[in-house]
Amino acid sequence: MRKGTFVRWGVPIAAAAVIGAAIGAGPVVAAVSGDPALPERSAQQLLADAVAAVERTDGPLPMSGTVRQTASLGLPALPQMGGESPLALLSGSHEVKVWYGAQDRLRVAMPTHMNETNLIVNGDEAWYWDSDGNTATKIKIKAGAGWAHEPATPAPTPSDLTPQAAAAKVLAKAEEHTAIGVTNTAEVAGRPAYQLVLRPKAEASLVQEVRLALDGETYVPLRVQVYAKGSAEPAFEVGFTQVTFTPPAEENFVFTPPAGAKVEEQTLGEVISDGKAGEHTGEHTGDAKAAKDLKVVGEGWSGVVVAPMPDLGSLPAEAPGGQGDPAEAKALLDNVLKSATPVSGTWGSGKLITTKLVTVLLTDDGRLLAGAVTPEEIVRVAGTR
Repeated sequence: MRKGTFVRWGVPIAAAAVIGAAIGAGPVVAAVSGDPALPERSAQQLLADAVAAVERTDGPLPMSGTVRQTASLGLPALPQMGGESPLALLSGSHEVKVWYGAQDRLRVAMPTHMNETNLIVNGDEAWYWDSDGNTATKIKIKAGAGWAHEPATPAPTPSDLTPQAAAAKVLAKAEEHTAIGVTNTAEVAGRPAYQLVLRPKAEASLVQEVRLALDGETYVPLRVQVYAKGSAEPAFEVGFTQVTFTPPAEENFVFTPPAGAKVEEQTLGEVISDGKAGEHTGEHTGDAKAAKDLKVVGEGWSGVVVAPMPDLGSLPAEAPGGQGDPAEAKALLDNVLKSATPVSGTWGSGKLITTKLVTVLLTDDGRLLAGAVTPEEIVRVAGTR
């Protein structure tokens, strides 16, 4: 496995990491109606149900299913990327298969036209399988090791591979920034579902509303849809197309490398005897520094992430392994910058990138500002430093 693969699954992409925002408990709206018929629940009750479902202390309910994620952010055509890359999830539709038995027993498979990647976790051992490279990596998980670093804002990202994970980000805060309502019931993955509607109060937000489809029996989020202002179709959607709430068979969490596969071994959370971090120290130190330098200006739906602009110009033309993040990030940035608009103000000058849900400003003085806000708002924040 290429260095940083696991971290990369959890690293937020700036263009997607600000789709969601803090959610507030607004006024209670009348109970739901529609077909299929479900018992009446108020918006406030459904909000509490959704929070309880995603914050279960013993983890999500055992389940297995197929998830489809669709993004239509209005980005220019993206370069071809590896199917496992988070960057590939910024446009088009992608399917992921998931199996969840317990907090230490899960499997995620991402099939593409030509290959498939699998992450299988079973207790203190995990396997990462990449059919394209015919490589299997066995990972020993040390106590306290983390799989990924959480983004600074409660927002759905390409690493949120299930509706539950995306909904957890959206429901991360319950403050005064959102009006809460309900709409007609729906059928999602063959199951009757309530639909909780969250509408930002902030005028500067690009988000019109977020719809959470909650399972009528378990209240588990089955689908998350984010609508941009002025759009009739969701700009971002992640939802089950098939789901079963029963414990998956144990065989789903057992992996044997195919004959001829190249097998590697790694240890996650390795610590050397003097108490200092082991071989991944530099990577973790870099992550910690990036988190320290990042800040959020504003609250709720109008929050803007401000961070130092990474020096992508110094990245290699091809990362180790042929499909690493540096090359893909550089290709994406080069492609998107072609559509950027030059802007300037008392704060200086830079390039503005606009999409249906996200506005990004790259300043000439080395800052990156991103938010689900209007261009006027992000330029205003740039002047506040």
